[in-house]
Amino acid sequence: MKPSSGGTWKRTATIAAISAAVTAFIGFVAVNAMSGEHKIDRPISSPYGVDDPEFSRAMSELFGPALTAGNAVTPLYNGTRIFDAMLADIRRATKSITFETYIYWSGRVGAEFTEALVERARAGIPIHLIIDAVGSGKIDAKQLAAMRDAGVEVERYHSLHWYTLDRINNRTHRKLLIVDGRVGFTGGVGIADKWDGDADSPDHWRDTHFRVVGPVVAQMQATFVEHWLSTRGVLLQGAAYFPALARAGEMPAQMVRSAADDGTESIRLMYLLSIASARHSVLLSNSYFVPDDLSVRTLIEARQRGVDVQIIVPGSKIDSEVTRAASRQKWAPLLEAGIAIYEFQPTMFHCKVMVVDDRWVSVGSTNFDSRSFRLNAEANLNVLDRGLALQERRAFEKDRARARPITVEEWRHRPWLDRAGDWFAGLAGSQL
Repeated sequence: MKPSSGGTWKRTATIAAISAAVTAFIGFVAVNAMSGEHKIDRPISSPYGVDDPEFSRAMSELFGPALTAGNAVTPLYNGTRIFDAMLADIRRATKSITFETYIYWSGRVGAEFTEALVERARAGIPIHLIIDAVGSGKIDAKQLAAMRDAGVEVERYHSLHWYTLDRINNRTHRKLLIVDGRVGFTGGVGIADKWDGDADSPDHWRDTHFRVVGPVVAQMQATFVEHWLSTRGVLLQGAAYFPALARAGEMPAQMVRSAADDGTESIRLMYLLSIASARHSVLLSNSYFVPDDLSVRTLIEARQRGVDVQIIVPGSKIDSEVTRAASRQKWAPLLEAGIAIYEFQPTMFHCKVMVVDDRWVSVGSTNFDSRSFRLNAEANLNVLDRGLALQERRAFEKDRARARPITVEEWRHRPWLDRAGDWFAGLAGSQL
């Protein structure tokens, strides 16, 4: 029996609707998987080393704002010290607080930060908070309401709506706190209980954050203001946000930022040029180490120049097994070139620190992967100072003592199931 014309119409409409939905989904995936048309794909070389004045000029001119002298930068290790320092400065605020973070979750740590921010807002201090709509999806709704009721201005970066699907893959991963325009914090921690403690158990992550005073804090503030302008549409300015900043130390420093919409891959290029400029050593601590082919080549070429290249990554205690597998899929040529790779054992290793030639330090929100280099908004603090670099070398060596070295022989004889899993995870490398 032939179907009625009405049945034919319904079937055609259903097929058309399914086709439209599939087409829309494919388009959505394609748009969000694109990494920009300015991808750097040619080798980066450097005729100068980190100690050469030409290096600091290049960093200033290529990645502006320029390296600025007169700063004091203090490393803080693990949540117990990091959170205490951040909260102490928040509670002392008298002019303004600007705060941008990927993760702000419910729990004891989140509640403590909320309480401190609410108290300062009720005291009349202007407070501006940017949280990522995806990364901070676990924020306590009551805490969020309490902050807004007290006068804290809160913005969700790239909130999820049908008309924002083209940018759902572009998150703010920046971690910035600036108090009174005079004190800045940046590094790896999020506002969550996972970072609490002293990396003394599997539940307390290992991480590093820096406290900064001096002229470079204005660059940190400008980085926040950029995103406040794009989310709230309001320009923050004046002495409450940009006071005159006197010298606070002897360290030259700069803040480098990047985002998917600027198309420049500034932080990726900064990493590549830093490694290409290494003459003695590269110490890389990174929680999500999924290097692209050019990064692998740049690291290998450094080793071939005689540079001591050492990398610490998370071990089995990691919050993303897929990322770990994708990372391991990239290790073979690095290990065969003589690059040392260590897996941190006690807990999740969430540090994001690079030290080159015991002189150049870069720390911030950036993971050594395509997501950070091309998709997310990131910010790193660069410091040219031997004292700070040696301090970070000691921290690296302390972490290395709690890590397991990966040998070439072990790698060549790993189980075939591990090899297959690593290969499949590697297919998603551009999104990790």
